[in-house]
Amino acid sequence: MNKRNFATSLFLFSIAIFGYVCLFAQKNPSSFDRGSFYAALSSGSSSKIDEQLSLLKSNSIEEKNAFEGALLMRKAGLVSAPPKKLNLFKQGNKKLEAAIKADMDNAEYRFLRLMIQENSPGILDYKGNIKSDGEFIRQSYKNLPPAIQKAILDYCKISKTLKAADL
Repeated sequence: MNKRNFATSLFLFSIAIFGYVCLFAQKNPSSFDRGSFYAALSSGSSSKIDEQLSLLKSNSIEEKNAFEGALLMRKAGLVSAPPKKLNLFKQGNKKLEAAIKADMDNAEYRFLRLMIQENSPGILDYKGNIKSDGEFIRQSYKNLPPAIQKAILDYCKISKTLKAADL
């Protein structure tokens, strides 16, 4: 192989590797930052929630439906038009509940539901799992990844169900 063919082959190989790395980074679960997700969820900022929803659309993480559901339900509390509030809440509820139904042993999904249920208005009648989710989270806490443990500890400061001392 002459130098020119070798250089061309090396160049094409480099482009192929770069393309693969870019594609992998988009679909790699570790490319989703839970810290930013939980910060947006607790921020009360519609633009931060929209940013996270946009990131999730281009991601293929396993938790996508649960995260989108929680963000949509949280966003429902930030919009002013009642029909839009209800529509966003229902969309999010379907996604989150489907994720929980598919994986009842996922403590993070149950934590997302607990946060939403504790903070949703009574008129929505979405409060039925607070006690069971709180107990499940307390039992599972020590086995969760550090980012989720941090989110739970942060939420304990305002939660009526979860207390840091119980974890």
